[in-house]
Amino acid sequence: MLPIGQGAGVPPLPHRPPPLSGTVFRGSTVVRDGLLTRHQLQSSAWRRLFPDVYADADLPVTHALRARAVLNHLVPGAVAAGRTAAVLWGVDLAGPDDDVECILPPGSRARSIAGTRPSRRRLHRDDVVRRQGLLATSGVRTAIDLARTRPLDAAVIAVDRFLQPGTALLDDVRASASALAGRDCRHVRDVVGLTDGLAGSPQETRVRLLLHRSDLPAPVAQYVIRVDGRFVARVDFAWPDLRLALEYDGAWHGEPGQFARDRDRLNRLTEAGWVVVFVTAADLHHPAGLLERIRSALASRCAIGR
Repeated sequence: MLPIGQGAGVPPLPHRPPPLSGTVFRGSTVVRDGLLTRHQLQSSAWRRLFPDVYADADLPVTHALRARAVLNHLVPGAVAAGRTAAVLWGVDLAGPDDDVECILPPGSRARSIAGTRPSRRRLHRDDVVRRQGLLATSGVRTAIDLARTRPLDAAVIAVDRFLQPGTALLDDVRASASALAGRDCRHVRDVVGLTDGLAGSPQETRVRLLLHRSDLPAPVAQYVIRVDGRFVARVDFAWPDLRLALEYDGAWHGEPGQFARDRDRLNRLTEAGWVVVFVTAADLHHPAGLLERIRSALASRCAIGR
């Protein structure tokens, strides 16, 4: 019999036993152990993440939390892979609503459940590490799996974002890609061949790929400008001999105080004899016009240098 005031159709009163506070758990397990009743599981104290998997409702729902639910409770022994592994490595490539990607343990009969993307790819011992207390693919293996993404530009963007200090070295990723055989191996090699791991944003990678496919001379990415040994600025792309820089102008420039800092930086670059061409998201929708503008700037700087 339900307590007075908790009849059929009436939401149960929140009840949060201390052992479950701040945790993720199997509903059937806590009911079996007598910590909650099935009715109490429906209270506002808990949030259902997957079938029979619940979390304390005070916990923010992040991709990492959902990964915890899958790897610890839904499919124990599974290994986070792809974008989910990237999140556990500290690179925000997946949001709360994105599928949790994982590689199933050998012999697992787990079926695909909404909100998950399981696979049965083979893993070697060196491919598996622990990140945030969960099994995840190693830095190199994560980069290789991200490189399988389609289309090619999306894969380059993902690998570029992932290759931050502490994740994996580009040389190691390229060596692993060169040893691949079978499906996707050519695509993966093409992706890591186009990756430089230097981009500060997805849009910078898009700009770099656009320049790479054009007939323009290749710039130097993330170039540090100094005058008499004094740091002036780091620019997204540069043609140092011409003292021409190319900068992606993102939305972050509208943050409080950023406008004044940008102006001060631009003044320092101008005083050092540099010209800056700015690229916006709108420019990337009209690549031919953008390339023509860059070509014109290069020609002007060449003329001045003669």
